[in-house]
Amino acid sequence: MIEHPQQALAAGTIFLAAYVLIATERLHRTLVALVGAAAVLALGLVPQEQAFSSGRGGVDWNVIFLLLGMMVMVNITRRTGLFQWIAIKATKAARGEPIRVLILLSAITAVLSALLDNVTTVLFMAPITLLIADGLGISSLPLLIAQILASNIGGTATLIGDPPNIMVGSASKLGFVSFLVNLSPIALVAFMGFMALFVALFRKQLKAPPDARERAAGFDESRAITDRSLCRKSLVVLALTFVGFLAHEALHLEPATVALAGAALLLLWSKADINDILHEIEWSTLLFFVGLFVMVSSLIETGIIGVIARMLVARAEQSPGGMAIGLLWVSAIASGVVDNIPFVATMNPMLRELAANFAGVPVSALTVGQLQAPVMMAFWWALALGACLGGNATLIGASANVVVAGIAERGGHRIGFMHYLRYGVPITLLSIVFSTVYLWLRYL
Repeated sequence: MIEHPQQALAAGTIFLAAYVLIATERLHRTLVALVGAAAVLALGLVPQEQAFSSGRGGVDWNVIFLLLGMMVMVNITRRTGLFQWIAIKATKAARGEPIRVLILLSAITAVLSALLDNVTTVLFMAPITLLIADGLGISSLPLLIAQILASNIGGTATLIGDPPNIMVGSASKLGFVSFLVNLSPIALVAFMGFMALFVALFRKQLKAPPDARERAAGFDESRAITDRSLCRKSLVVLALTFVGFLAHEALHLEPATVALAGAALLLLWSKADINDILHEIEWSTLLFFVGLFVMVSSLIETGIIGVIARMLVARAEQSPGGMAIGLLWVSAIASGVVDNIPFVATMNPMLRELAANFAGVPVSALTVGQLQAPVMMAFWWALALGACLGGNATLIGASANVVVAGIAERGGHRIGFMHYLRYGVPITLLSIVFSTVYLWLRYL
């Protein structure tokens, strides 16, 4: 039961209004999140100390500092020219053949999205892709659309690859290795299916000019690396950080601690100007998360999340398998309609309440074992797969989509919303069908 219906109504209204504004892009999403957070705090719908406490359903600082650490490392590495070197080498390896270029750039984007994160990856890959397309004299739209799809599919494979995964991992206490073992197989299958279908859809548009091979051969990757010493240091620190992610559970360290340690080490070793590096951090993204978490904490405090969770328990007890598959598809559809980040931020506390109901304990008393009970695992992976892969459906489904669309428009290559739908929806449906089979065979 909801003890204070008026407070619950106010919290729900503020959250829904923010959700609509974020989805319709009437205002910048960070502004919406911060205004919504200020409103629920000012109205006393959630105590400030609870709103900013991750242990009490408030701001998840593990998510915030994991993103911050990765942003610092990638911003330093980007200055070396390493990512440009990789893209040019791939283009030369493809010999200027558009379909090969598309496949190789998509594969690079997917791998980097899994190892770094998809938003950061597309920030430096999209501008490079525009330059490569112009240099080869081919259309950049197929390459850019493929990059969006590849970044979300690749980001599905690991804990750090996509913001929804970071959020699911933090809520469920599932570590880097768990995500890698459980999600990378289906991410690989989804990527192969995406490539096959995408090439078939774009084959007629990917025609190379007669001199494309000569143009590709003229690209000079030797000029891409502008600071070899910094490049070596960056690679060493990124490798150590990746090892830290693999071993963080054995070391009893949170992923955020590993990321911050890597960022601190690279800042010290590279002697980079910290003011310049901090200036390049995507503060709007981090503040968006903070505001969103505060709004969701008001839904928890007023009892809305608890009521919905109990309804889920009743349904889940009748048919756990059907409920998990339903969550996968609902997550995919919802993430396509609106950004997948606010959707996951809403669902995480519901699943934690679900775990608490299954275990017969309060949410505050949940143990890692109860969060990761066999009955819960299908739900966590369904949410992660649905949110990450469903984000591919529309241009506003995931942060990476919006970033690429913005870069493309600034470069004079606008990706239309309806034009993107023709490719995003079929690829998403294919990925979710694969995920349904995978979820059913492995966890249900």
